[in-house]
Amino acid sequence: MRLWLFVLLLNLSFQCSVAQVKRIESQFRIARLKYAGGGDWYNDPSAEVNLLTFAKQHAGIDTDPKYEFVEISNDNFYSYPFIFMTGHGNIVFSDYEVQRLRTYLENGGFLYADDDYGMDKAFRREIKKVFPEFNLVELPFTYGLYSCFYTFPNGVPKTHEHNNKPPQGFGIFYKGRLVVFYTYESNPSDGWADPEVHKDPPEKREEALKFGTNILIWSLTQ
Repeated sequence: MRLWLFVLLLNLSFQCSVAQVKRIESQFRIARLKYAGGGDWYNDPSAEVNLLTFAKQHAGIDTDPKYEFVEISNDNFYSYPFIFMTGHGNIVFSDYEVQRLRTYLENGGFLYADDDYGMDKAFRREIKKVFPEFNLVELPFTYGLYSCFYTFPNGVPKTHEHNNKPPQGFGIFYKGRLVVFYTYESNPSDGWADPEVHKDPPEKREEALKFGTNILIWSLTQ
């Protein structure tokens, strides 16, 4: 009798655990891009979780606030609507990854890259392999991403100071759709991280989270 009761309770516990982790496929999620080359693609894992939580609370987006990462070569790469990449160093895409990333972007995917100081040269080199016929173009302050939910009249906000340069937002367009958005000298994703990570003031973190919400909304509504 005791053995039967133990097995029953174990089975119920397992079923509850499965129910808790079951994915709701319609929920919006972000995947952090794991790339080769030596750059720290993995830094600040709390960033996406906090952004997705903020967007759910303040913009009503049905998100799944979890940290997930993916490699371009993974089978489930195409299942994510939004890919985020950041880091301080080198990036290398293989020929196979270049082809898969282009296919992803041409077919509705979105890539947001945030230079966390030091990845600019490598990112520009590698993204040129993906779209050799297109250039990263600076987006005007009037571009819709800057006002689609929260208003940023001066474009990308400045979250962290790097080289005392103005913040910039660049994009690559495919058939009129923004498929790659790249922020430089601004680093909003640092503002998404937990407060104790970078010790940014609350108003800076809120500004960065609002800007990130605009990026999510723009990627969904194009």
